[in-house]
Amino acid sequence: MKRFVYPGRSTASSTMSHFWVSIHVGSHELQALVDTGSTYTWVARDVLDAAGVVPRDERPFVLADGREVSLPVGWTSIRLDDREQPTVVVFAPLGTETILGVVTLEEFGLAADPVNERLIRVPSRAKRAA
Repeated sequence: MKRFVYPGRSTASSTMSHFWVSIHVGSHELQALVDTGSTYTWVARDVLDAAGVVPRDERPFVLADGREVSLPVGWTSIRLDDREQPTVVVFAPLGTETILGVVTLEEFGLAADPVNERLIRVPSRAKRAA
């Protein structure tokens, strides 16, 4: 299996592994926290506006602190390393950290390896319903 190594860093005060990867949205290079607890990728609204991304829908979200919010979502292409993939993005409030969510990871055929703080390529699943 070919492994894509993305340099990351750990949060020293946490026993959980956190790491970041470089992504591109339009001409913007961003450091995105890899978060398999987040369904979609979150990018600050001003970055998405500047990249020409248009909100297409609004969806409800439950935040980590339990609050429920409704935020716009749209479609854009994200580039990771030398690969580009269309994905759903959340128009996050200004100042929100960029988050790389699980849907985008699956669209790229990647998974988080938190022990080694990197993304690895994984096979897609196709199973027949019983």
